[in-house]
Amino acid sequence: MDNLSKKARSENMSRIKSKNTMPEEIVRKYIFSKGLRFRKNDSRYPGKPDIVLPKYRTIVFVNGCFWHCHSGCKDFSIPKSNVDFWEKKLMGNVKRDNDNYRRLKSEGWNVLIIWECELSKGERAKRLDKLYYDIVLRDTLL
Repeated sequence: MDNLSKKARSENMSRIKSKNTMPEEIVRKYIFSKGLRFRKNDSRYPGKPDIVLPKYRTIVFVNGCFWHCHSGCKDFSIPKSNVDFWEKKLMGNVKRDNDNYRRLKSEGWNVLIIWECELSKGERAKRLDKLYYDIVLRDTLL
C-alpha cells in the first residue's frame, strides 16, 4: 500500500525531471572537460538523446536505473502498489528505448548507455574514462 495520498504522490512524481538531471550534468561536464563538443537533447534523433557527438557519430543516453529498468541493479525494483500500471509503464519504456537504439544503430550511430548507478562516487572516474575511450578511441581500433 502506498504511504502517500494520490495527490502527494502525483506532486512527487511531477518533480522528477526528464532532462538536465544530475547524472546527465556529471557526464556532460566530464566530456566537455576533455575537449569534446556535443549537442544535448537533440529532438532530430529517436529518443531525444542526452548527448550527441556528431564528429564521432556517437550518441550517449544517461539512463536512470528505475525508469529504464536496469536489470540486476539494486536501484531498480517494480513498486509493490499498482503493479499492473508500473509493469506496463516501465516495460513500455524498455521497448521504446530498444527501438530507438536499434534505429540509431541502423543509421550508423555508435550508441552508448550510461546507467545512473555507474556514476556513484566509487565508480564514476573509471566509468567516465571508459566512456571517453569508447567515444574517441573506438574509431582508431576499427
